[in-house]
Amino acid sequence: MEIFHQQIQKIKDKSKNQNHLKYSDKINLGAFYTPKEYVNIVWSFIKPFLNDDSVVLDSSCGYGNFFDTEVNCKKIGNDIDVIAISQAKKNFQELITFNKNALFNVNRDMFNISKNDKLIIIGNPPYNDITSIIRNQIKTNNFSIDADIKTRDYGLSFLLSYTKLEPEIICVLHPLSYLVKKTNFDLLRKFTYMYKLIDGIIFDSATFKETSKGISFPIIIALYKRESLGMQFNYIYNYRFKTIENKTFSLREFDFITNYINKYPSKGVNPKDNDIFFWTMRDINALKRNKTFVNDFNDNTIIIDKRRLDYYIYIDVFKQFSHYVPYYFGNLDVFINDESFQANKDYFIFECLTRHSFLNDYIKHNKSSTLKEANEKITNYFKTLLGEHFVHPTDK
Repeated sequence: MEIFHQQIQKIKDKSKNQNHLKYSDKINLGAFYTPKEYVNIVWSFIKPFLNDDSVVLDSSCGYGNFFDTEVNCKKIGNDIDVIAISQAKKNFQELITFNKNALFNVNRDMFNISKNDKLIIIGNPPYNDITSIIRNQIKTNNFSIDADIKTRDYGLSFLLSYTKLEPEIICVLHPLSYLVKKTNFDLLRKFTYMYKLIDGIIFDSATFKETSKGISFPIIIALYKRESLGMQFNYIYNYRFKTIENKTFSLREFDFITNYINKYPSKGVNPKDNDIFFWTMRDINALKRNKTFVNDFNDNTIIIDKRRLDYYIYIDVFKQFSHYVPYYFGNLDVFINDESFQANKDYFIFECLTRHSFLNDYIKHNKSSTLKEANEKITNYFKTLLGEHFVHPTDK
């Protein structure tokens, strides 16, 4: 599809953005404008499944920009924001609208959808880790949510809410981390038992400039089909993802650092005087934000097994060279080519020691090198590791 290969353009039409809201309210309601390019992809995905009995629902539609299409079918829009849903009705006269909390007392009757209607759900539902944003005093948790779909993230709750509406097809935008992180995937068990990912396209969250104050992350336009067996994580592990830049990848292609070291905090242990501490790892984006080696032991630190110190050094150097890693790998664990790393390990150690000289007491290297030479060797390692995914400086 040609749209997949086009460069994402700046959005010229701002009239459908929920500009009546303050930034904090936009965070709370997930009210951010979705570019027309992505709306078009959603409709291209669902078009083969549309027929005379189809009802297309966006249960968090904002100003209704997902209904900016010439496709003729029954369309229902809902939003908890009364001003937004009023504007959606003005923007799209044929739209049937509701002003309800889409996560509370969820059922088809709330939208006057019958059991016989062939339901398709679309949209860009709110998502964000509620706990982390509350800590930043931006997001509040004032919305009632059905107990069986309540999670730490509104986006996960919206996906679970769809299972209660029993649509045939779902095509929504959500963070890729919902699928590629097994802990998130497991939280979606009720969803994944019923629905299977059959297509999708990944793009950069930086498209939503108001939400991208920090490191951007991958978002997927995901097409799900209701199937009796749903999907297991092994299906996602082997699934071949596509990006808006026309790149593809599968999780099975990677050897992750978690196969070599412990990435979680050390619990129930007392540190010793000669211990080395490392900050807890979550994914590549978290590594970019956080420290690596730290001086003090606390609830977020790992006591390093010194026999595996070289792999923690690898992670530290990975952080320094993470600008070569594309955004769509941001929610993956750090990955490695161990054979190539072992061949170049002395350069990694040398580069790390230039920044963490205290490690000289714990590890040695066998090559006499310059920082320039080490950087060149490590850069070449990443070119081989990443292949077509290597981000050249000219690509930024």
